[in-house]
Amino acid sequence: MSRIFDALQRSGAEQSGIEYPDMVSVATEVFEAPRGRESIDQAIPDLPPAIQMPLDEVPTTEPAVPEGALDASQFPSLQVCVTPTSRLVYFTDPGSLAAEKFRFLGVRLRQLQQSRTLKKVLVTSTIPEEGKSLISANLAGVLAQRKQKVLLIEGDLRRPVLAQQFGLGKLAGVCEWLQSGLPKASNIFHLAGPGFWLMPAGHPPGNPLELMQSVRLSLLMGQLVTMFDWIIVDSPPLLPLADTTVWARVTDGTLLVAREGKTEKAALKRGLEILKKSDLLGVVLNGCSDSDHENYYQRYAQPVTK
Repeated sequence: MSRIFDALQRSGAEQSGIEYPDMVSVATEVFEAPRGRESIDQAIPDLPPAIQMPLDEVPTTEPAVPEGALDASQFPSLQVCVTPTSRLVYFTDPGSLAAEKFRFLGVRLRQLQQSRTLKKVLVTSTIPEEGKSLISANLAGVLAQRKQKVLLIEGDLRRPVLAQQFGLGKLAGVCEWLQSGLPKASNIFHLAGPGFWLMPAGHPPGNPLELMQSVRLSLLMGQLVTMFDWIIVDSPPLLPLADTTVWARVTDGTLLVAREGKTEKAALKRGLEILKKSDLLGVVLNGCSDSDHENYYQRYAQPVTK
């Protein structure tokens, strides 16, 4: 991955006087454009850095957090060895262009956080194998580098991959907690190497959608939001399942991942139409190669120290 872009769609045009591009038109234009840096860069207009965007006027449905909620530091810690095969480039190769792009994505999210309620970020894609889990893990790691408490939730209860990516065995997670009667959040582990917390999916149930639609998912998120600065949810793809729409109801905004050479224009357009415009934070383009940008960065970038 050598380029991450986000084209923000918001309803603040009347207050700011800025016309935001239609997200569907912008995204599909990228995939229709000829290969090359110039055509793609022109398809994504630069947005002013200091635009005041109104908060989404969506009432919360999360139950009140019970007294005596846990603190993140009370969860058990696991020592995880991060290897290059894990593809956590922010950790294994912090001076690379890919790591810099993840840091830029983290900066953009923190900028958005100044103008709207944004703590629980949903990361999804239109179809499988577009790299959403890779994006989720690297984003969690980048945000944790700022000494913030970051929780990564393995929200794909049907085909979870994050726990395996970190070399963890079978751990109880989201599924077990939702099926339990426990009043407080559990099944959360601090990953001492990457520096953030992980709530694995656990053992996949027979009917994940039915399990997720219980009130306990809202109860869980209501507790977690008091313990962590950021919550990143790696959800299932939008097509053809409805699981992601459930996660969208308990999160603050959505990043949609698309992969060059993998995502078809029709599928991307359909995915954008499914998401509420008020929920969409931006589109992340994964797997895009641009040797000009990479050569420039390797030549002028300063070494990054952890």
